[in-house]
Amino acid sequence: MSATVRLDRTDGVLIVTIDRPDARNAIDTATAQAIADAMDLLDDSADLVAGVLTGAGGTFCAGMDLKAFLAGERPSIGDRGFAGIVERPPAKPLIAAVEGYALAGGFEIVLACDLIVAAENATFGLPEVRRGLVAGGGGLMRLSERVPYHLAMRWALTGAHVPAAGAHAAGLVAELVPAGTALDVALDLAREIAANGPLAVRATKQVITSARDWPTAEQFVRQREITEPVRSSADAREGAAAFAEKRRPVWRGV
Repeated sequence: MSATVRLDRTDGVLIVTIDRPDARNAIDTATAQAIADAMDLLDDSADLVAGVLTGAGGTFCAGMDLKAFLAGERPSIGDRGFAGIVERPPAKPLIAAVEGYALAGGFEIVLACDLIVAAENATFGLPEVRRGLVAGGGGLMRLSERVPYHLAMRWALTGAHVPAAGAHAAGLVAELVPAGTALDVALDLAREIAANGPLAVRATKQVITSARDWPTAEQFVRQREITEPVRSSADAREGAAAFAEKRRPVWRGV
């Protein structure tokens, strides 16, 4: 992969660690490409059901590497966009495990994930307006879907830092945990997801993320297009058989 991103596989889970602690895990082009490659690996590997994205050294990500930007780099990768993720997140579930700062583009990366596990010392924010800029990596669009309108407006228009407790109270953070434990808790959650049928997990995420764009009259038709192949799969039969036989299912992803 890259010297700036580490990958580990365990129990159907891909752990992706941004490893630039000296730069507060800021995103340069090489790191963005490595994250994009990791998202491709997650989506394309039959043995992987879910992923965890985190940062090394006690910080999640401080956003775009401004030194690299001033040197002419643009850390946007194809149709995946900034950091290799914000415009096209993976099709499989991805959990952000956040310690320390997740600011600007770092917060936008977090918002591209499906679940957020945050340490009590985590801090979120879109401070772009304080620099005369606009958060263009999906943060404004996603934030308004994740928290109440007035909070999204306050956080985005002031550029304020939001402590993990406040983000948890707003419903943005799924799990608020002691400092130093975010990755462990996120990995436990990812393993719980990965124990389920892989076709069902992927289809479930697809329905949830897509349904908001469906016309009301077409919702069930479009849902069936996604769910019927799962219902008729060998894994669905295996799930029913395992339940009847009181044993753990053996998924094959078909």
